[in-house]
Amino acid sequence: MSRRFKLIISDLHLGKGRILPDGATNQLEEFYYGEKLVEFINYYSSGAFRDAEVEIIINGDFFNFLQVDYRGHFLTVVTEGVALEIMKSIVAGHENVFRALKEFASQTQNSITYVVGNHDQAMMWPACRAYLNQVVDTAIRYKNIVYYFDGVHIEHGHMHEAANRLDPKRFFLKKDLPEPILNLPFGSHFFVDLVLKIKEKYPHVDKIRPFSKMVRWAFLNETWLSITSFVTFIIFGIKTLFKKDPRREWPFKTLLKIALESAIFPDLSESARKILKDERVHTVVFGHTHVYQYRQWGKDKEYFNTGTWTELTSLDIVSLGKITKLTYVLIEYPEDGGRPRGRLKEWRGYHRIEEDVAVS
Repeated sequence: MSRRFKLIISDLHLGKGRILPDGATNQLEEFYYGEKLVEFINYYSSGAFRDAEVEIIINGDFFNFLQVDYRGHFLTVVTEGVALEIMKSIVAGHENVFRALKEFASQTQNSITYVVGNHDQAMMWPACRAYLNQVVDTAIRYKNIVYYFDGVHIEHGHMHEAANRLDPKRFFLKKDLPEPILNLPFGSHFFVDLVLKIKEKYPHVDKIRPFSKMVRWAFLNETWLSITSFVTFIIFGIKTLFKKDPRREWPFKTLLKIALESAIFPDLSESARKILKDERVHTVVFGHTHVYQYRQWGKDKEYFNTGTWTELTSLDIVSLGKITKLTYVLIEYPEDGGRPRGRLKEWRGYHRIEEDVAVS
């Protein structure tokens, strides 16, 4: 029996590429590590892994649909046609990544699974799935919320947070509409309508940790921006409560829960612990928070968070400054037939004499 491995990555947030077709720099691109991702994919399909059975599991937010414009506009009304056009622009901006995935999938023992997140909810559309299958020339396995196998529970993690939780009974809105649209959660509307406007001037505003310290810093150093952002947030909240819009019908109970959670970057370890109470589950893997993490309960219950392949800025004194760790989870099946074991890893890539500095 061949050796078996599963590689779990999440939150790469691919946009239209660092350089746009007209030669301009794309300030909203968050993924700078295409070459390293290509190396990662090639490494696990060659050398010692050439004859192994390897599955790449993309655990949500691979495509950053929310942060890519459609003909100059950022939309919360996302039809299948709109989503497909946005997706094609992302693929065009990262051709080397999709070429590597195609080469990986060309080896018959390898496979790819895609778990949908909140920034790539558009991957619910059949046309988007068919197009990605065409690009990488394989039949990708798609999971809307959870991917479970051999005691391992994998999901993006947004379903455990009120602001970004999708309605599992209604992924699309159809009533009284000319064509179906995505039923985006509160957090997606909030991101497109408010956060993106701030990101036009401060591209990294949503990449700063911890959020509470960033807010205090902003009030001291960017007072006017902080005041206007706060007022805009209040107006957004009032409109949400009182303006009738079939695309934004959230019960007051849900809005109250979102306000009480107020966790811009939540810790999902408690949600993982609850899932691990199921005797059938020994390993839980989340993404979503952008913070890599490992927790263990007892000797056989483990939780991993895969972190992100995008840059973060820490305001904590112990880790002050920009942080980038290309983290992932490797699950290996022992040859003796025991349970699969996970390990949290960081991809360092191959040594380079020089490379471009990621700027925006």
